[in-house]
Amino acid sequence: MPKYRKVSTVIWNDSKFRELSDKAQLVFLFLMTHPHMTGLGAMRATVEGLNAEHGKWSLKDFREAFAEAFRKGMCEYDEKASFIGLPNFLKHNPPESPNVVKSWGKVWDDIPECHLKSLLQQRVKAFAEGLGGGFAKALPEAFRKGMPNQEQEQEQEQEQEQERAVPAEPSPSESALLKFLERWNTIGQPIVATVKVPPANSTVKAWERGWKDTELRPLMLEPAAVVEKVRGSPFLHGQGWFCFTWLFEKANRGPVWNLAKVMSGNYVDKKNELGF
Repeated sequence: MPKYRKVSTVIWNDSKFRELSDKAQLVFLFLMTHPHMTGLGAMRATVEGLNAEHGKWSLKDFREAFAEAFRKGMCEYDEKASFIGLPNFLKHNPPESPNVVKSWGKVWDDIPECHLKSLLQQRVKAFAEGLGGGFAKALPEAFRKGMPNQEQEQEQEQEQEQERAVPAEPSPSESALLKFLERWNTIGQPIVATVKVPPANSTVKAWERGWKDTELRPLMLEPAAVVEKVRGSPFLHGQGWFCFTWLFEKANRGPVWNLAKVMSGNYVDKKNELGF
């Protein structure tokens, strides 16, 4: 891992950073300069492990400090995958040469696979291509291709487009889905990942699964109410498993849809292990 990191002095002019508590500021700097933080701005780590390394505070205090930075979108966390990332890392630590870009391929497999890794891949690819010239050409093959599931979705979408010789008017279900996604994507990180539009085949399948249930359908027609309930359900925020398609699965393989549980307020008073 790189031995030196750049921390710009303008960080003290950044409103998000200045609004953090002293402990949250220290946690963010700890992440930025951590020995295991890769040049991509992500690493395999857990809040518990970082607290043990720091060794100064209680786990509760460390979690609360981490949660401050998390809520402001300054860091990303998938607890189950042990993924921690800094979305703006490359902005402050850009590669100094194409050889640095080439070296990213060596650490890619060290980062745990999860949805946040897919977002990281897109972010790194866009950043390198934005630098142009030798930087873009030096991008390792792993970043030129989509993640396995992304490639499958793209292939499926291409097949569907080929089958549609004549564009058809959207069905009531399709229209409702687009309206729902428009509101859903206003939530954004760090609460939940956005959904691309037009939606992938897996997204459409999940939606159609719920649409067939006449009792669930009325909830699907009220995206504003769903978004409001999600924002007010702390247990769901920043969880790797919480995503759009999860809403249209049955809770614990039982008779109740996850969307119905969310709208019933099951997650409003709960807190996840980070304490928010």
